[in-house]
Amino acid sequence: MAAVIRKLVVLLDETRREMGRDLPHPIRRAVACAVIENPFAGRYEEDLSELIAQGEALGALLAERCITALGIPGEQVESFGKAAVVGEAGELEHAAALLHPKMGAPVRAVLGKGPALIPSAKKAGGPGTTIDVPLGHKDAAFVRSHFDAIEARIPDAPRAGEILLCLALTGGGRPLPRIGGLTKAEIIGKDGLR
Repeated sequence: MAAVIRKLVVLLDETRREMGRDLPHPIRRAVACAVIENPFAGRYEEDLSELIAQGEALGALLAERCITALGIPGEQVESFGKAAVVGEAGELEHAAALLHPKMGAPVRAVLGKGPALIPSAKKAGGPGTTIDVPLGHKDAAFVRSHFDAIEARIPDAPRAGEILLCLALTGGGRPLPRIGGLTKAEIIGKDGLR
């Protein structure tokens, strides 16, 4: 069964200056959020395949929303991350069902590749709960310049019987990175690590 979506929200963050320095290129980060009904709110269900299927469909939808907000082709996305907040009538496993088994494949399809694991976070909470969506480079997990997070919060979500699902995509890493490690130019992009 398709997700019942109450609300879609997209946040665009654009950094142009850091520590009094103009950046060579603005760094744009987008978070697309879907507030959905939790079909298993208030009860234990062994089979979570309905939420797994919804995660797959929502992965594609949220990726497209982020790409539109960023204003770049999917191939130019540099990092990604996902997160969910389950309302009090749900359980963390409901968030995990959305995030883990199938959400990644449609996101990667929109981006053209992305062999690295998509960083994720999940928690339980009520309306207005904030979650930090972790970010990492989509092609190589060891690119330290892209270790980051972006905050997501919807004032009226999630309600008790809802789940807030978030996907973040970026057009760059942190401003002014200088802690070493694998650089973008050194990415091989085959194993998701280097």
